[in-house]
Amino acid sequence: MSYRELATRPVLAWSAVMVTSRLPIAMAPLALVFLVRERPGGYTLGAVLAAAYVLGEIVAAPVLGMRLNAERARPQLVAGLAAGAAGFAGLGLAPGAHPLVLAALALLAGAGPAAVPGALRALLTSLVPERAVTQAMSTESMLTFGIWAAAPALTTALALGAAPAVPLLLQGFLMGASVAGLWLLPAGWSAEAQERGASMRRTLLRAWPVYVLGAAGLTLLALAELILPALLEQRGIDIRWAGPLLAGFSIGSAVGAFVYGLRGSWPGPLAVQSLLLVLAVAAGVALVAVLPWTAAIAVALVAAGLLQAPGSLTRNLALRQVLPPGALAAGYSVMYAAVGAGYAASGTLAGGLLKVVAPSTAILWGVVLTVLLTGVGAVGEWRLTRRTPAPQEDEPAPVDVRKVRR
Repeated sequence: MSYRELATRPVLAWSAVMVTSRLPIAMAPLALVFLVRERPGGYTLGAVLAAAYVLGEIVAAPVLGMRLNAERARPQLVAGLAAGAAGFAGLGLAPGAHPLVLAALALLAGAGPAAVPGALRALLTSLVPERAVTQAMSTESMLTFGIWAAAPALTTALALGAAPAVPLLLQGFLMGASVAGLWLLPAGWSAEAQERGASMRRTLLRAWPVYVLGAAGLTLLALAELILPALLEQRGIDIRWAGPLLAGFSIGSAVGAFVYGLRGSWPGPLAVQSLLLVLAVAAGVALVAVLPWTAAIAVALVAAGLLQAPGSLTRNLALRQVLPPGALAAGYSVMYAAVGAGYAASGTLAGGLLKVVAPSTAILWGVVLTVLLTGVGAVGEWRLTRRTPAPQEDEPAPVDVRKVRR
């Protein structure tokens, strides 16, 4: 199936909802920093608000994801997006409020819509035939990386060109618009009988190796984004190159997602594909740490980006193999929390290491952490796939011997 066959009205409506709901998320950390940077201790407060926002996402995503009703998901999605819109709008309307109030609003903005990305992914795969799932998820990945490439520039332009509160107000408006867009989509998606309580938790925990590999992949993204400015200063390169270099990484990721989706399937099991892709991205990030030239760093980042998106896609596709349909939305939400935790953990480690070692060394230590997480996840996934029977396609129906004898 080609990408052109995805240009249906439901998929286009889904794309509009996805963009309007995810762009506020991508803008959030930088927008929070700009919102309070002119206050005393503004950068520190901005970091705390961003941490509160991410904490809300990480904690709420699995909790809300497990409570989603697949066939009637719309009311829960509306409530989550409305809460996020209220949180962003509150931040934009009261930028001078007490820090505890701002932190509470940031927590609400992060927690409210935390289950929406996973639910939208499950809804997308229900809108297309099974043979087009890879292309559909590749399209989602392209949109995601495009959003993350545009968000920093949009946030900076609005905060500096208009007012620090304008990005937050825009985020609230966009998330509110995504609520209206949900009525252009089905109310939910069909799924097998959903497990509840302890059964759902056991089902989701069974897929822990996939979540670990997801966290490992995002540690690399954190290293590239958070340490690159310090690395450029170490190399004597103008720090203004950080923006274009990171944009190159995001553009490379969008291209990688497109190329991966050109084929319905690639050689080898998804577990092996994911392992090789994460290790290849780790090698690219390690090269960034040791190469001394701007052009060489750019090539390494673009190459790493080309492989980053397919690596993420293989992990999401792997979840479809190990989880029943009724648990997929919750599984995607747990994955969302896991990759957020991986990003946060890598950022914290990098920040601590920068106090005692050079930026290049901090990146290499982060790569070591990624390789260790990848090894743990790969061993766990190998054992998991051995216990999970492969789906049998086009299996002939069993013959009724009694009918044959007659």
